[in-house]
Amino acid sequence: MEEGHVSCNIDAKGLATIEFGHPSSNALPGKILSKLANAITEMSNEPNCKLILLKSSGSRAFCAGASFDELIAIQNIEDGKVFFSGFANVINACRTSSKLIIGRIHGKAVGGGVGIASAVDYAFATEAASVKLSELAVGIGPFVVGPAVERKIGLSAMSQLAINATAWRSARWAEEKGLYAHVYQDIDQLDEGIAALVEKLTSSNPSAMEHLKNVFWKGTDHWDQLLSDRAEISGRLVLSDFTRNAIQAFKKT
Repeated sequence: MEEGHVSCNIDAKGLATIEFGHPSSNALPGKILSKLANAITEMSNEPNCKLILLKSSGSRAFCAGASFDELIAIQNIEDGKVFFSGFANVINACRTSSKLIIGRIHGKAVGGGVGIASAVDYAFATEAASVKLSELAVGIGPFVVGPAVERKIGLSAMSQLAINATAWRSARWAEEKGLYAHVYQDIDQLDEGIAALVEKLTSSNPSAMEHLKNVFWKGTDHWDQLLSDRAEISGRLVLSDFTRNAIQAFKKT
């Protein structure tokens, strides 16, 4: 658990719950991101799975993005591309899943965390689940998560997050823009809302839900290459003197 975890289980109704976590505010290192992408794919291919619930552990941040320790350790373009491909692989696993994915966003989402929230098919959140795309503040940019965020909330709202990279946007703002379907006052109400929808969906026609999934993600077949190209952009930028200096300044705050 000290190095992070990804766990999966399927209940009798066919709900597959995938939980990820890391002690550092659920900021995810590459190994955890790889396990998370694989877990989504494996549960999607599980015959008994009708629906996926994606959640993180703890009661504070939902996901603080990628591991900052790994970010500052990048020394070459190849390692940079691999690092930034972590969230790309999770987003693409959500995209190509044959199952509808419900997101439980119980706390703040930053950077890649906003990408995950955008990649699920239906997101529930609490009022604590404010969002921020902080990448530009450290000299990079939300290139990898950008397509998922833009698809969900539109270019205008995504650009607001990307440009004003140090500003938090409230969960209500995210709900208004379409990132969250419902926002609740607390975690208890959040889980009640999720349970109600899960009950309906696990009783729905699996084939119909799979066809709906395909409709929702129409036009994204090129994302394997797109997100790989975006990861390479970020991998190059992280090696620049400007970004190195921005990262060092960020460490001191």
